[in-house]
Amino acid sequence: MISELQEVVMNKPKVNEPQPLLAIEDLHVWYELRRFGFGHAGYVKAVDGVSFELAEGETVAVVGESGCGKSSLMKTILGLNTPTSGDVIFDSENLSSLNGDDLRQYRFKVGYVQQDPYGALPPFMNVQKILEEPLIISGMKNKKERLERIHKVMGEVKLHPVDDFLQKFPHMLSGGQQQRIVIARAMLREPKLIVADEPVSMLDASVRVEILKLMRMLQESHGLSVIYITHDLSTVKYFSARIFVMYAGNLIEKADTRRLLDNPLHPYSLALLAATSDPDARNADSFKEVPPGEPPSLVNPPKGCHFHPRCARAIAGLCDEKSPPEFEPEPEHFVACWLYE
Repeated sequence: MISELQEVVMNKPKVNEPQPLLAIEDLHVWYELRRFGFGHAGYVKAVDGVSFELAEGETVAVVGESGCGKSSLMKTILGLNTPTSGDVIFDSENLSSLNGDDLRQYRFKVGYVQQDPYGALPPFMNVQKILEEPLIISGMKNKKERLERIHKVMGEVKLHPVDDFLQKFPHMLSGGQQQRIVIARAMLREPKLIVADEPVSMLDASVRVEILKLMRMLQESHGLSVIYITHDLSTVKYFSARIFVMYAGNLIEKADTRRLLDNPLHPYSLALLAATSDPDARNADSFKEVPPGEPPSLVNPPKGCHFHPRCARAIAGLCDEKSPPEFEPEPEHFVACWLYE
């Protein structure tokens, strides 16, 4: 009986675990510098060994200061940058193997919401033409079908009545309305993934929560995966399930949003939270301690942990010599810091 039971267990078919929609594997994106346009002068190491996975329907925030490599990571995921090494695997396809029509089809599956809505919209085209152009490029030849699709997405982004907006030009719209058009354009081809690059940083404070709620509603109703890129930790709690903290081309902390905000482990994550604006007027005259100095040059980053020159808790002979691996001091809370060895 026991041997029969063992045989049944051993021969039981394995259940395949769901594959992530997006997998980034040891990604490096380096830009070559040329001296006076000729001689090699080094590399800008914008993304320097980044790995993570994104499930279908999941929202993550990539957080960090300007110059940390967020935009280079985003452009590589969009297929605009070619990786120096490493892989970007989307829906089981490696982007490095795509070209021509295959790459164009991939870009239809990934929507892009830009930071500056006015700069993202061509000023010489009205809203109808702005939204028709991607549909024409993607092969939708029937004008009636195009208009039906435009009406549907504009209704989803709460621009009513739709016909009142179609003939308007970008300068005739408010900042919030412009960003809704940008979001509608990203949704036109029913993407699986949305990459949102600082989507509310150029908007008035009163409009930011409305736009984040709109994106949350679209994410839930369409089952979208979203990568939300920002420098502002005060907005991620409204939108993201997980946070990835980026510094000098590396992801240095990854955790559930609530866990990271309540208990940040990396000294840099603590610094980012300290720099977050405080809405309490009673604290208006107080200043929080932040690390001295500036983010390092990505052409010649410091040896060892890139944050150690600014870190009050750096361990001499270790942090300044060896780059830390990723530790897991708490379940599903990962941090690249020697303090948690």
